[in-house]
Amino acid sequence: MAHARRPFGLFRNLNAKIAAIPMMLTVIVVFVGCTVWTVIYSFTDSKLLPSQNFIGIAQYRRLFTTDRWNASITNLAVYGVLSLIFAFVVGFILAVLMDQKIRFENTFRTIFLYPFALSFIVTGIIWQWILDPGLGLPKVLQDWGLPGGGVSLLGNQNTVLIALVIAGLWQGTGLVMVLMLAGLRGIDGEIWKAARVDGIPAWKTYLFVVIPMMRGVFVTTLVIVASGIVRVYDLVVAMTHGGPGFASEMPAKYVYDFMFQRSNLGQALAASTVMLVTVFIFLVPWALVEFRQKRS
Repeated sequence: MAHARRPFGLFRNLNAKIAAIPMMLTVIVVFVGCTVWTVIYSFTDSKLLPSQNFIGIAQYRRLFTTDRWNASITNLAVYGVLSLIFAFVVGFILAVLMDQKIRFENTFRTIFLYPFALSFIVTGIIWQWILDPGLGLPKVLQDWGLPGGGVSLLGNQNTVLIALVIAGLWQGTGLVMVLMLAGLRGIDGEIWKAARVDGIPAWKTYLFVVIPMMRGVFVTTLVIVASGIVRVYDLVVAMTHGGPGFASEMPAKYVYDFMFQRSNLGQALAASTVMLVTVFIFLVPWALVEFRQKRS
């Protein structure tokens, strides 16, 4: 009996490929098309409406000589570094604690993950109330005569980013915990048994064995969290509106204000392009790591 010939590679899983065509066209037209449009018109003097007047890198030159943009980049760097460090440390510690087969694990996991289901606008308003020195936690501490009473984190240029980091961690740490927990649950139990037989302390097992084995999880989590940090906008608008001054200004808010309030489309698109390049800086290494792992 003759063996059935395998279909040519292009026609394998043909039904699935046909079903994916609408999504592929959407990605090509909307994402790729809009990205190319953004980059092209960032080199024009577009104001309220797109313009064909090409002016080279003038928009980028103006962008990086604007105090507001430079302040937003600095703020994003500080906010991003603090958020990444604390999100990874706290998220990993919570994941380790959850991995101890504790009682009511599902309940605790839901509680920690619940803030992630809220929008940043809701999170920002909640933490604006909590940190309000007139009616929030500082007021309570002041009434009780405890340290920190009457302190206004949101009204101080030196502490406003700390307030944003606290609110961001409250919302995003649960997601980091879940990703880390999934990575921990994927570790072979024989590794833990061998470590206990050899008398290796638990902290050394985590530090020198488990964490290196979770490299893929850490890279994926880094990409997800970092991409969200670069795009942060709602939280800033809800809590500080970029103030006091430019102390909490962020690139995404700069883009929105220049596009819709100042009617300077060219400047907004230049800032958007810089943000896009920043996101690619995180995405490309992740893609390379994933590709190499699949090949190996």
